Amino acid sequence: MEIPPNISKDDLLRAIKKIDKESIPSNAHSSTYDVVYKGKKYPPKLVVSYANLFANGKILNRNEFKGGAEQPCFIFLKQYGFEIVKKNGEPISIKDDSFYTEFLKFLKQTKTGNLKTKHYMPFYKGLKVKVSFGQGVSAKIPWISFLIPPNTTSEGIYPVILYYKNIEKVILSYGLSETKEPIKDWNLDDNIKTIHGYFLENDFGLPDRYGDSFVYKVYDTQSLPKVPEFEQDLELLIDSYKKVDSQKKKDKIKGIKESVNEGMSTKKQIKLSSNKFNQDSITSGLRFSNILTDRFISSLCTKPFVILTGLSGSGKTKLAEAFARWICYSEDQYCIVPVGADWTNREPLLGYSNAIEPDKYVKPENRILDILIEAEKELHKPYFIILDEMNLSHVERYFADFLSIMETGKEITLFEADESKSGVPPRVSWPKNVFIIGTVNIDETTYMFSPKVLDRANTIEFRIDVEEMELFLEANTKPDLSLLEGKGASMAQNFLEISSGLTFENPGDSVNETLLDFFKELKKSGAEFGYRSASEIHQLLHNLKIINPEMSINQNLDIAIMQKLLPKLHGSRRKLVPILKTLGEFCLIQPTENIEKDILSQVGYNFNDEEKVKYPLTLEKLSRMYNGVIENGFASYAEA
Repeated sequence: MEIPPNISKDDLLRAIKKIDKESIPSNAHSSTYDVVYKGKKYPPKLVVSYANLFANGKILNRNEFKGGAEQPCFIFLKQYGFEIVKKNGEPISIKDDSFYTEFLKFLKQTKTGNLKTKHYMPFYKGLKVKVSFGQGVSAKIPWISFLIPPNTTSEGIYPVILYYKNIEKVILSYGLSETKEPIKDWNLDDNIKTIHGYFLENDFGLPDRYGDSFVYKVYDTQSLPKVPEFEQDLELLIDSYKKVDSQKKKDKIKGIKESVNEGMSTKKQIKLSSNKFNQDSITSGLRFSNILTDRFISSLCTKPFVILTGLSGSGKTKLAEAFARWICYSEDQYCIVPVGADWTNREPLLGYSNAIEPDKYVKPENRILDILIEAEKELHKPYFIILDEMNLSHVERYFADFLSIMETGKEITLFEADESKSGVPPRVSWPKNVFIIGTVNIDETTYMFSPKVLDRANTIEFRIDVEEMELFLEANTKPDLSLLEGKGASMAQNFLEISSGLTFENPGDSVNETLLDFFKELKKSGAEFGYRSASEIHQLLHNLKIINPEMSINQNLDIAIMQKLLPKLHGSRRKLVPILKTLGEFCLIQPTENIEKDILSQVGYNFNDEEKVKYPLTLEKLSRMYNGVIENGFASYAEA
């Protein structure tokens, strides 16, 4: 019996929790080996059999699969980082030659139309494993890549297994990214063929993709290699990859020289990588979803004012601080400022002239004014102002000057004079390299944002699902953000280049038609968007594509709708229900007879059903707003 491939590490952890809660059945104790987790020992076969309950709804019959050092059960547990020991506590060695099983599983899945990949082993021989069967629709060429950061499939080199279904060939390849120019090279001999050359040589026509990658080995799916041959081929290719990476680490990575500070060394600039930020965050004890960080970074690049809203304690401030620490050279480039409930004017942000001593200016102690002045001198470095609990006071009162110059580009007059006071110039601007991030909690002690504020920001909502909370409770380590200091500073220049980009391609007629549909419907409630928002949506779609080229246009459009179109939506039951129903229909691939009954009011509806739902983030939010307005007679984006 094969162990079902869709069992994940989370399923294994849930199995261990079940054993902890219920104890080991009398007939299920292991005879020779145990799996160790957090110092406790468990029967390996029982863990796997219980894990199938959470993955597939039933407990596996332990008599139908084997344990043992070279058996799939132990190999499966080892793939997810579990240790297997003998009864006396002595660790056992499990040969790491199990990727052939993953390879066969991969080929089998290519014939099913199933695009899910979470059930594949996450690492092999120290490399990150990434599997793809396509985005939204089945790819012509599914693949498995093996990665050493900062390489990614969109920017780098990597060993890759490519399955060309049209010719029934599997090519083990020296992979090259197609989306962006690779940051490294393989340094191969001239006689190594490209996939393009291999296709022409064998009269296969032209490859649909990956033609510039190089051929290492070709297998016919009708006569696959034996386990030892495949494992040896893959191991040699991976060893070659590691040697290239090791050599390149001794060299400086390509980039642009920028002076950091006078008297300091210069750093090479490399391309911005949200994956690298995620990896470094995990090392520091923080864990953010990939899509959340993609949204956050893309939004900052689109407009230097981002609002993070959601449940208190859900990680809003931590994400803002983590990114600032990660991409800045020093702590002088960012500040975290708790907003006070007594902020009624701009003085807490910009200070004021001393009424008693007119030649002096009183700067706020929070360093906001210092950052604005310094950023004007150091345009090659990013600066961040994090306003924590931004809506404890009326934003329009203390932030009005910033809202104004955000659009006009004009300066803020601090005092009427031609010369500086106390080192403060009479006027300051908002330099392009200054980014403001506001965190927002919604409760009875806070104020709602006006459309004027929401219209000038990307609003990102933080939600915590059951699985995320379970993983947090399982780990629950105190984060150490000092580990992030300057880790991404070499990417700062590219971050600024992306954020200053004003040219981008039109996303196409289908996207514009969708936006127009939403415009018409939102107009009915007075929540329609203007030219500025439309332009910023186009820019956001462009930046999302840069930050994560593997996301589909529907995923990107879903994010844009959620962040730029819905935040201003609010109203009474009579006003909102018809609009929510229509907007909900826009989110579906096929219309439904009664969207209220079938989806919006359904408890536990699967919004991630790719066969039915086009925009899952948006539809889930609309459902929450619908239930809120039905229950309370009124609903808004922030409170749903």
